[in-house]
Amino acid sequence: MKELDPLLHSQLRLAVMSILMNVDEADFSYLKEKTESTSGNLSVQLDKLATAGYIYIEKGFAGKKPRTTCRVTETGRHAFAQYVDALKTYLNL
Repeated sequence: MKELDPLLHSQLRLAVMSILMNVDEADFSYLKEKTESTSGNLSVQLDKLATAGYIYIEKGFAGKKPRTTCRVTETGRHAFAQYVDALKTYLNL
């Protein structure tokens, strides 16, 4: 059996990566709404994904409001694909 990536095995990090795999980018508010997470928890998990090189975080402003945007990196795409392949071995697919 293939080993599951412990970084992606977290429910919230897996949810974030699943969302980001299907969009060009997503802002913090969108991810918070879709994952039903708290701001603090989401922020911590995004930092973990960014530190691993799985996502890129860009901070800026939309008018006077701060805006944080996230995108999955090629490293993240590869890690996610490997995670899905490993999961399939557990499911016998």
